[in-house]
Amino acid sequence: MDKSPKFAVIGGGSWATAIVKMLSENVDTIYWYMRSNYAIEHIKKQEHNPNYLSSVEFDINQLELSSDINKTVAAADFLIFAIPSAFVKRELDALTVSLEDKIIFSAIKGIVPESSLIVGEHFEEYHHVPADNIGVITGPCHAEEVALERLSYLTIACTDEKKAKILADNLSSEYIKCKLSDDVTGTEYAAMLKNIYAIAAGIAHGLGYGDNFQSVLMSNAIKEMKRFIKKVHSMKRNINDSAYLGDLLVTGYSVFSRNRMFGNMIGKGYTVKSAQMEMSMIAEGYYATESAYKINKDKGAKTPIINAVYGILYEGKNPKKVIKKLAEKLT
Repeated sequence: MDKSPKFAVIGGGSWATAIVKMLSENVDTIYWYMRSNYAIEHIKKQEHNPNYLSSVEFDINQLELSSDINKTVAAADFLIFAIPSAFVKRELDALTVSLEDKIIFSAIKGIVPESSLIVGEHFEEYHHVPADNIGVITGPCHAEEVALERLSYLTIACTDEKKAKILADNLSSEYIKCKLSDDVTGTEYAAMLKNIYAIAAGIAHGLGYGDNFQSVLMSNAIKEMKRFIKKVHSMKRNINDSAYLGDLLVTGYSVFSRNRMFGNMIGKGYTVKSAQMEMSMIAEGYYATESAYKINKDKGAKTPIINAVYGILYEGKNPKKVIKKLAEKLT
């Protein structure tokens, strides 16, 4: 591989913006695709994203901005996808450039609804990307704290350690520390599941449950996550590592967590539609809940928290009654 691989970021949201910021500490040229021509022109003139993490200023000379996904994909070796999982298929359907020789890292915390697959599996099955060319970027890390340059941690997972290390080296800085993992499937499922548990935490908070209950909910959530992931991909892993437990905790507790915020609104009486309309960012856990629930029908893991959130979001069950019933099952 070339000593200086080319990097592209696909997406225009807060996490994509944060990743471009991280790369800009180490990379001379970053190819950046986003759908909005308005945002592109604004960045070129004002040197910041008008819609997300607007405090982050960029050196325009480092950026190759484009609203043409094929142009961006063709230019780079490493492609980092950071778009909502609900829009993955739409963006990929526009591709005419092959992904088979690209190195793909997903920073997407969800499942592709149309295929019911985690993003890495979707790339492998539908775009014929070799498994050792697919990786995952997970936390615990919030885009907002990256913008503030607060010390943050990433887990870079890939079965090919050399590729993971190349990306880790180019994301690392004084405020970003990277850890490598070979558990691509497990870390990606964990990144999806923690959003569901954050919604549960938000619902409980909205209903008036306190910190004592939240601690029990989170301790049960990590055990549930372990059972679920073991069913879908059994291998030796330490569920207490930061990619699993750490990411769960920050998403469940942080004021920056959009999934917790979404759940909090549901707990306070918002309908799903009204909560979605009021939020400016997508809560990935909403889509993940349906996917996880359906996947587990075949797998059979014990998942009372996922079942409770599914009942509230998709079956219209009363949050107060559901969480009260869930509380009786927690240990």
